Amino acid sequence: MLNKIGWFIFALLCVLISTYPIFYVVKGDSFGLLTSKTAEQLANMVWKTAFYTHIVPGGVALLVGWAQFSKKWRTKRPDIHRLLGKIYVFTALPSALAGIYIGIHAVGGPICNAGFVIGGIIWFYTTLQALLKIKQGDVLSHQKHMIFSYATCFGAVTLRFYLPALIAYYHEFEPAYRIVAWMAWLPNIIVAWWIVNRLEQKNLAIS
Repeated sequence: MLNKIGWFIFALLCVLISTYPIFYVVKGDSFGLLTSKTAEQLANMVWKTAFYTHIVPGGVALLVGWAQFSKKWRTKRPDIHRLLGKIYVFTALPSALAGIYIGIHAVGGPICNAGFVIGGIIWFYTTLQALLKIKQGDVLSHQKHMIFSYATCFGAVTLRFYLPALIAYYHEFEPAYRIVAWMAWLPNIIVAWWIVNRLEQKNLAIS
């Protein structure tokens, strides 16, 4: 029962946060993180394009990715699993690349920049490896990389929990943003490592 409740909460958070980009599209510069950007940055079409390339495909990746971890779907509807997998990969990759670019230009200085850029690199690399491994028929390695990939993608959810709390604590945006640049994805990677470690132990026990 607890596992079912946890799974439901996990899926619900992914679906809810995946709709976040809609508010940016509708409200534009007067919504969310865009309100913290300078007029010069908002007028930069390269940055603006990268921002929307990050959040819109990223929202789609977040929306479809959680379902890939359902064993029932993988075994009973492999066709849906493959379709959603393709959608995830081909939305996550451009979102990750765009995230690296906007991470370089994030406010908060080098510490903040490094946090977002490293998170973007991990997301891109693990997603690409997951794609390559499944093409090679290496299912276990594919699963491991996809766990790390979605853990990084789930940073979109955790960021929206940590950032308001950190802003409330520091009473300023930039110090909170420096911390959340790392907290958004680093704890998720630790959890992913624990899950992958259990998966490896289970596989060794079976073999």
